[in-house]
Amino acid sequence: MAEDDLTTEQLAAIAAENEEPEPVNYKPPAQKSVKEIQELDKDDESLRKYKETLLGSGTTEIVTDPSVTNVQVTRMSLICEDAPNPLVLDLQGDLEAFKNQAFVLKEGVEYKIKISFKVNREIVSGLKYVQQTFRKGVKTVDKSDYMVGSYGPRPNEYDFLTTVEEAPKGLMARGNYIIKSKFTDDDKHDHLSWEWNLNIKKDWKD
Repeated sequence: MAEDDLTTEQLAAIAAENEEPEPVNYKPPAQKSVKEIQELDKDDESLRKYKETLLGSGTTEIVTDPSVTNVQVTRMSLICEDAPNPLVLDLQGDLEAFKNQAFVLKEGVEYKIKISFKVNREIVSGLKYVQQTFRKGVKTVDKSDYMVGSYGPRPNEYDFLTTVEEAPKGLMARGNYIIKSKFTDDDKHDHLSWEWNLNIKKDWKD
């Protein structure tokens, strides 16, 4: 179709499509406190339920001590039904001590990693658990990133479980693995980093 055959409306539509969009001066919204967020749109039932899921329905106990971080990672546990003893690291203690001890796993067993943490003051978005596994301190065996999600402050801890992992198996797979873990978020805030050891054996007490 020649340009002369186009109607005025069609020409106007083509011109509108080719116009350069006007620059947008975007200003991010001011950060609101948890109390302000709870007060917003109280008559919107669906939004109210969503905020209750994130913030809780009761009065939130806000930690005001500035020496306490907003996100506290408290424990890491290996959840394995076959394990003869609990496999737990207290992440509020001496993190350096973990380098001199190891979790023992029987080769081939299935397990999950559980991270327990608290959110004290403000909503935190895009929490992630990242771990890198090394063999003999040099070779990177594996790297895993787990999306934990967004959470609001509350007095009780949250627990995050990874998907099911399978311990390596076979003669060549047995031995000690060094694992570097990090609890971070979308803004690259390093809430906690720690290093621990995993010892794969033929049997639990081998």
